[in-house]
Amino acid sequence: MENRRPFFYDVTLRDGNQALKKPWNAQEKETIFLQLVKLGVQAIEVGFSGSSDMDFEACRHLASIAPQQVIVAGLARANEKDILKVAEALVEANSKRIHTFIAFSPFHMKNVLKKSPRDVRTIAVEAVGFARDLLGDGQEIQFSVEHFGDCAENLTFVIESLQEVVAAGATVINLSNTVERTRPLQFVEMMKTVFSNLPEGVISSVHCHNDLGMATATTVESFFAGAYQLECSLNGLAERAGISSLYEVAMSLYNCGIDVPLDMSRFYETAHMLAGMSSIPIHEKCPLIGSDALVHRSGIHQDGAGKTRGMKKGAYRTIDPSLIGRGGERMRFTSQSGKMAIYEIIHKAGYAITIEDALRILPAARKKAEEMGELPLEVLLNLYINESVKSI
Repeated sequence: MENRRPFFYDVTLRDGNQALKKPWNAQEKETIFLQLVKLGVQAIEVGFSGSSDMDFEACRHLASIAPQQVIVAGLARANEKDILKVAEALVEANSKRIHTFIAFSPFHMKNVLKKSPRDVRTIAVEAVGFARDLLGDGQEIQFSVEHFGDCAENLTFVIESLQEVVAAGATVINLSNTVERTRPLQFVEMMKTVFSNLPEGVISSVHCHNDLGMATATTVESFFAGAYQLECSLNGLAERAGISSLYEVAMSLYNCGIDVPLDMSRFYETAHMLAGMSSIPIHEKCPLIGSDALVHRSGIHQDGAGKTRGMKKGAYRTIDPSLIGRGGERMRFTSQSGKMAIYEIIHKAGYAITIEDALRILPAARKKAEEMGELPLEVLLNLYINESVKSI
């Protein structure tokens, strides 16, 4: 079993914020920042200070209130103006990090940057060197390879460029699956190749977008392949389809026996706080935090859930829900449900129903559900009471 602990780098206030229809102001960012501190997140990217005056002021404010143990990071494009803005915004932070980036993929260099690989490498190295000169030797510089997932054909260029970037002063190298196009293990193998060719002591990081729905898998497998820093966000909030969800990555690692250095009991409350602040509701089927994530409607699943209730491992649940601060499994009755649902629902309402009672009213309940859909408690109670009267 792995005995490494992951390092969580949260990008909600930057990648999440830039995905919003109405980006957060400084006060709203502070609320989320303080919640991230409560969760125990080790590094927080507070924004893109060069994007607007409002974001610059928000970044500066958060840097001034950050606890000493939390690394405060700011994103900058690979140019002196942006990097200087980040340095100015983070001046009051005890532990700070300038995060700069540029794309190394052949497609992006040719069609978006419209620069040669040699020129792109020079820009990256000079940007990191400038950031290092601003911060001195006591703080961290992170460099990200944007669109690393599209670099399968030019990995040698990526490796040689990153070796120069590290020599220029980068302490953290982040490989970004900026647009998810392929399977997780292809990204992981590319990542392993790159980091095996960089100097020891370089902090390895991944940032995985969720365009095909595999960001959590890619991030988790990257950790087991050697990545140390895992970039995530609350509710998976980020551009387009989002990035790795902090909750999903953390609980996946926890289920694998990894010591997760976060207060996981705050996950559920945090998810709902963020949903309100972002005006983006949580999908009912969202893993871990969705309203339906712990609901059973199939009779087979209800039977297994009922028989394993209270056990450390449930027949049809992935975790103990109390670990993330939410209530337990629930049953709902539809035409697909069985006697266990009737028993659980009515028993929970305070009635002394037996399994035999539930079995007797099952045919009538299913027929009713075929007409109505999911049955509310009142309908099930009427069926139960009527059956009880008949048996007197």
